[in-house]
Amino acid sequence: MSIIRDSSLAPMGLKKIEWVKEFMPVLSQLEEKFKIEQPFKGLKVAVSVHLEAKTAYLGLVLRSGGAEVAITGSNSLSTKDDVCAGLDALGMNVYAWHGATEEEYWSHLKKTLEFCPHIVIDDGGDFVHLLHGECKDFAKNLIGGTEETTTGIHRLKAREKANELNFPWIAVNDADCKYLFDNVHGTGQSTWDAIMYTTNIMLSGKVVVVAGHGWCGSGIAERARGLGARVIVTEINPHRALEAAMKGFEVMNMDEAAKEGDFFITVTGCKDVIVDRHYKVMKHNAVVANAGHFDVEFSKPHLKAMSESIDLRRPFIEGYKLKDGRVINVLADGRLVNIVAGNGHPADIMDLSFSIQAMSARHLALNGRGLKPALYNVPREVDDDIAVMKVKAMELGLDKLTAEQEAYINSAG
Repeated sequence: MSIIRDSSLAPMGLKKIEWVKEFMPVLSQLEEKFKIEQPFKGLKVAVSVHLEAKTAYLGLVLRSGGAEVAITGSNSLSTKDDVCAGLDALGMNVYAWHGATEEEYWSHLKKTLEFCPHIVIDDGGDFVHLLHGECKDFAKNLIGGTEETTTGIHRLKAREKANELNFPWIAVNDADCKYLFDNVHGTGQSTWDAIMYTTNIMLSGKVVVVAGHGWCGSGIAERARGLGARVIVTEINPHRALEAAMKGFEVMNMDEAAKEGDFFITVTGCKDVIVDRHYKVMKHNAVVANAGHFDVEFSKPHLKAMSESIDLRRPFIEGYKLKDGRVINVLADGRLVNIVAGNGHPADIMDLSFSIQAMSARHLALNGRGLKPALYNVPREVDDDIAVMKVKAMELGLDKLTAEQEAYINSAG
């Protein structure tokens, strides 16, 4: 039985799911494929990803392939109660609600694993953490899992290096069809959608500081420039710093950038990128937001200690008034701004990411029992097949090598 906030919200949740399906043609094709093939027949799948309409559709696609699915959210502030109600109305086991406390959040995760899944789909590594610790008993059927995020991959690599990874895991985040599009274009668009809607402040002519120039950070920086901002990038990696500079962005350390910015976006996967010494030199009404997985990238404890009051100025905007009268505006409580204060990535982009998830889960269902505990890449043929399906769905032209060209490329010289 589901644990949700309000079952009466189901009609709107169902409409949201139907809407995103219209813009996820590859996942729709996989749904039809799975209905015939039934790759998950007799298997249980647990899903922990930001629980909104696009994730809901992924859960339904897995179920169409014969899986018994239990689903929860990977961040309580991104969970949509109407979508939870919609899934519950369709007979899926749902354990989540918006704004769950820390205790409730972990309780929902544990409840989702309680039926001892064969396959798990994780976002950020919380399932992995539980299945290797407190919920070991729920891993008795586990074939393996998939991971959606950069942060989750970092956790898995650390566990693998320490010989503490007990199951095969597929690095969905590292597939070309994921990071080249979801991380760059999805994060880039959805981050600014959320910030501009939430603040109602023009970006053109402002100074934007983007902490981190990985795939996500580069997408955020490019879109800020496209919207008319002057963009500063901060980095610890010299190669990424050079890349940012050669793209025409200013590159400096955060100590200097803190004096310049009107908007600060952290997207590093690390903690304490912005701390007290940076807040001390920021402009009045500077806006600080996070697009990394956890709410530790800029230090809220430091900012709170420096403030004489905290005021909810608009939905998802808290103004920290410092003792000298300046106000630092924090968006979405430091959580993922694009999902907490916005709608998350566009459905068209998540069509690629969740198609990779679905096919990776299929790969585990068919081949996972023969895999040793380790972190694996998405099979090359899966990545390529999804890309071709998306190209066709977008009605794009694609050239093909002739036999002579194939021979030339593959020749020794």
